[in-house]
Amino acid sequence: MDNQDLRKAGLKVTLPRLKILEILERAPARHVSAEDVYRTLLESGEDVGLATVYRVLTQFETAGLVKRQNFEGGHSVFELDQGEHHDHLVCVKCGRIDEFVDKTIEERQAKIAANAGFEMTDHSLNIYGICPTCQKKK
Repeated sequence: MDNQDLRKAGLKVTLPRLKILEILERAPARHVSAEDVYRTLLESGEDVGLATVYRVLTQFETAGLVKRQNFEGGHSVFELDQGEHHDHLVCVKCGRIDEFVDKTIEERQAKIAANAGFEMTDHSLNIYGICPTCQKKK
């Protein structure tokens, strides 16, 4: 994403927006919290407040540039919206988030919605558990 993507989304190109977009693009983990973005900005010497980070991420969400995932316990993360639907495995111990796509699950959800007379517009599936790394730490 670049300046043009911000403009197409109806957003003015500002330094904080560009920096936050860059952090989202380069994040080692695809899912980042507002606090992660803020910490990265601080570490790179940027003078952007946490309130600005939240405001920009919300603007990006409204513009369709990012998706917010709200997980149990009030934990929210953001990821660039790359147009591909996927679901999540969430570790309840360390917060690790893995993505997966399963054709059978997708077909079943669509069938359930159709059988109930729903026109599905969106959906999400989050599976909570303990990741392999945390299982080894027992």
